[in-house]
This record gives sequence, structure tokens and C-alpha cells, in this order.
Amino acid sequence: MGEALSRRNFLRGRFAVRVPPLRPPWAHAGVDFAQLCTRCGDCAAACPTRVIVAGDAGYPTLDFARGECSFCGACVAACRSCALQRQDGQSPWSLRAAIGDACLARQRVECRVCGDLCAAAAIRFLPQRGGAALPLLDATRCTGCGACVAPCPARAIVVAEGSDVG
Repeated sequence: MGEALSRRNFLRGRFAVRVPPLRPPWAHAGVDFAQLCTRCGDCAAACPTRVIVAGDAGYPTLDFARGECSFCGACVAACRSCALQRQDGQSPWSLRAAIGDACLARQRVECRVCGDLCAAAAIRFLPQRGGAALPLLDATRCTGCGACVAPCPARAIVVAEGSDVG
């Protein structure tokens, strides 16, 4: 999942193992994407929710702090190099949300913002005796859209490839 510490990253002061960037929906996997993508920015310009931004080396990445992916397909339609290619019946990605320990509800503070904004109803809350209801994320319902990320006041939610949900 991560990238080994390279000399380039060391000289840039990046000492931690990096997680691969999140690519737009229907992106070709790994090397195929990098070979096909021209870094033109057309996908980012076409994105109505503006979650596609230029990342390292200009390749498009997702920034869920800016909003959510609506899976509208505008980025795919704008991609002339076919680095993003939608096929019938194909899922846009295998991204899923994960709720970390910094979650306010897990700290016994009432908060249900993520569940209120989850259109897929993948986040529900289990009542707890003497405390705040705890979030329960259903990975089978989660689309990885990122709608729950930006509004989380504790920044406890991440969307990642194959996230372990909890």
C-alpha cells in the first residue's frame, strides 16, 4: 500500500511512508494510469464538485476536504487520453470510508454529522447506555464518495483504497 522511502523523498523532507494518491473515478490501475494520463487538467476542470485537484507531478488526485464525488462521469467525458474510462457495470473504485478513534462519538460527545450526510445510508449509529451513540459503517453500502469527510469536526474519517471500516 505504501511507497518505500526514496532518496528523493528523503531530500524533500518526506520521511514517512507515503500512501498512493486517490485517483478520480474509473481511473486505470497504477502504471496504466500514469502512462495514459497527460496531466492536462481537463478532468479537474470538468468536476462539478471540484474534488479533483492536481497532485504530485500534476497527476489528478482527489481531495475530499473540498467536497464529495457525485459519480456524475463528467471527468471521464472530459478525459481525451482515456486514463479515465467508464465501462458498464464497473464500479468507479474500491475506495471506502473508515472512521478513526478521533471520532467525537467515540469520545462520548454526541455527533452524527457523517451519518446525516451519507446518501448511501452506510453510516448508522448504535445507541450506547450512558453515552453517545457510536457510528457503525457498513462497507457494503459505502460508495467511497467522501461526503462524510469534510464535515467531520474531528477529521476522524478517511477514504482510502480498501479501508478497514469500524
